[in-house]
Amino acid sequence: MTVLALNKRARYDYEVLETFTAGLVLSGQEVKSVKAGQGSLKGSYVVFKVSHNRPEAYLLNAHIPAYRYASKKEGYEPDSPRKLLLRKREISYLLGKREEKGLTLVPLKLYTERSLIKLEFAVARGKKRYDKRESEKRRDINRRLKTVRQSGRF
Repeated sequence: MTVLALNKRARYDYEVLETFTAGLVLSGQEVKSVKAGQGSLKGSYVVFKVSHNRPEAYLLNAHIPAYRYASKKEGYEPDSPRKLLLRKREISYLLGKREEKGLTLVPLKLYTERSLIKLEFAVARGKKRYDKRESEKRRDINRRLKTVRQSGRF
C-alpha cells in the first residue's frame, strides 16, 4: 500500500469514529496524475446524490490536476466530483450516520491497493477548540516521553 495523498487536517479538526474504504472512478490521466503524487484532499468531503432513484456517494473538492505529460483535455476540471464505489449496504449505513446530528464524512487518504486507487474516509464528529488543545497537549507529552526514553535517562 502506497499513500498518494493525505488529509493531515482531518484528524486535527475531526474526531474519527469509523473508517471506510471506497474505490474511485477516475479517467486514465487522473490515475497517472494521482500516482505521480499530484492529488490533494485538502478541503474535500463526501456527499450523496440521487440518480436513477438510487443514492450514490461522491467526493467533492478533491484536487486532481491533469497529467502533465498527457495531451490537454478540453473542459477538464481538476476539482470535479468523483464517484465513489461502495456497496448498497454501506451506502444505506452511511446515509443513516450522516443524518445523525454533528456527524460528517471526511476523506483521510488516497492510496493504492495492488493497481487500484482507493479512498479511505471516515464518519467523524467535529472537534471543539478545547478538544484540539487537549489532543495537542497529549501529543506533546508523548513526544517528550519518547525523547526521554531514547536518550536513556528514563
